[in-house]
Amino acid sequence: MAELRAHLGESFGDVRTYIASGNIVLCSDAAADAVAGVVDEVLHRHFVVTRLVTTLALPADAYREVLAQAPEGFGSEPDVYRYDVGFYVGTDREEVAPHLATHPDVDTVELGERAFYHRRVTALASRSRMSKIVSSPVYPRLTIRNWRTTTTLAGMLTS
Repeated sequence: MAELRAHLGESFGDVRTYIASGNIVLCSDAAADAVAGVVDEVLHRHFVVTRLVTTLALPADAYREVLAQAPEGFGSEPDVYRYDVGFYVGTDREEVAPHLATHPDVDTVELGERAFYHRRVTALASRSRMSKIVSSPVYPRLTIRNWRTTTTLAGMLTS
């Protein structure tokens, strides 16, 4: 991740990463689409990309809005549930909704403006139907993060 930070540091300020899965927080006055374009360009120019990479750039206020729209109590019982946030990238909730398969005893999903919020019972996680999203046509236009990563990144935001 240090090499990625260095390359992005040529175009942006205060580049920080969180865990080795491509979570980046940076400073820029550019529009979100322009930031995503530069990130994609850096990834493909300087790294061997062997799998699907979905780049999402959100301004800090939009990212905080995603957290604010989470269902009440979302993330509050980590010993009982696993929580994930599926961010929309070039799609919206109307297009994603039909592809969110759930098991009534395991999964609950709520759709927000910029993301969906998925909760599944940890003890029954193997029965969850949410993994079917991976084979759907909307999957390339999603990026999914667990709640801990989502909130940690929010804490890294400086503006």
